[in-house]
Amino acid sequence: MKRCFIAFFAVVLLMFSCTGKKSGQLDEVPADSVADSIDTTEVDSLEMLIAEMPMPRAADAMFDDFIFNFVANKKLQKERVVFPLRTREGEKVSMTEKDQWKMEHFFMRQGYYTLLFDSDEQMSHQKDTAISEAIVEKIQLRKKRVTSYYFVRIKGAWMMKEVVVTPIAENPNASFLEFYQRFVTDSAYQVAHLNKTVTFISPDPDDDFTMMEGVITPETWSAFAPTLPSKVLYNIVYGKPKPVEDQMIFLMRGVANGLEMELRFKKYGTRWLLMKMAT
Repeated sequence: MKRCFIAFFAVVLLMFSCTGKKSGQLDEVPADSVADSIDTTEVDSLEMLIAEMPMPRAADAMFDDFIFNFVANKKLQKERVVFPLRTREGEKVSMTEKDQWKMEHFFMRQGYYTLLFDSDEQMSHQKDTAISEAIVEKIQLRKKRVTSYYFVRIKGAWMMKEVVVTPIAENPNASFLEFYQRFVTDSAYQVAHLNKTVTFISPDPDDDFTMMEGVITPETWSAFAPTLPSKVLYNIVYGKPKPVEDQMIFLMRGVANGLEMELRFKKYGTRWLLMKMAT
């Protein structure tokens, strides 16, 4: 049964373009092979479909519904950006006029997107229709900077009002992002930052309505370890950002295929540990 589950779990990870690693094989995980190997045909088709259809009025109720229309529709972007759009980076301020705007695809072209939450309560805000402000963060790990796109709901319609560029060190998730960058590029560091037993959950290959649960140890991690994005992450902050405490929920979702992977980390003192992985 264990072998069957390992084989099935490996297939799920491959669908995210993740790769298993033999023990001692890597000192560094390949950079963003997730993005490099994804077939974007379905994503391109989805983007074309969204672009050709007017956004339903109901899409403004939840930010998630709005942003998926926004990232795929150039006309909608020009309608839903407050021009001239102000961009701030330190003391430097620039203004973008409507005729200067270039379509921003955000996460659409990479075929997946990521989300960071510090609690289950914060994760539930994805479906909160009372949220009236949100931030889409483009986190460039190697450049150590974050580009934040600020959105507010004005008279019921979501609008981008400002772009702010800051160092990662100033981001509320700075502690986790610094850890994450090394976690995804250094296999020895990765193993050293696993809990003694990592809980894993995945659908039962023999029953679509049942979940299978087990544990991964540092010794068996190489059979399960996913390749995670190491260059760029996208994150959505629903409502006002707040400092991270001692937990982080990392979600990775396919744009067109509905697949999802969840990693849960916990901070003990200054040390982050992976506690759970689910697909």
